[in-house]
Amino acid sequence: MSDTQRIWVIDRIEREVAVLMADDNRETVDIPMSVLPGRLPEGTVLRVPEDVGGPVWASAKLDEESRLERRREAEEVLDELRQRDPGGDILL
Repeated sequence: MSDTQRIWVIDRIEREVAVLMADDNRETVDIPMSVLPGRLPEGTVLRVPEDVGGPVWASAKLDEESRLERRREAEEVLDELRQRDPGGDILL
């Protein structure tokens, strides 16, 4: 197995299938939840080893630090947007 890893994020879960998005190119894949390590919620960040045949999902590792950093960045963006929003109704 190679030392190459990719970052994948669980974008959403549809029944028993996780839709994962690659961090590097926004590629998406549908992976059965049973292949991933445990019951993972949406937004989970995974470091997944790459082999000649592609990602080795069974060896995926949680990257909690990266998940928390992404959440913090998203909250900062939302706070900035809220500060610019004058509130009230939108007139068309």
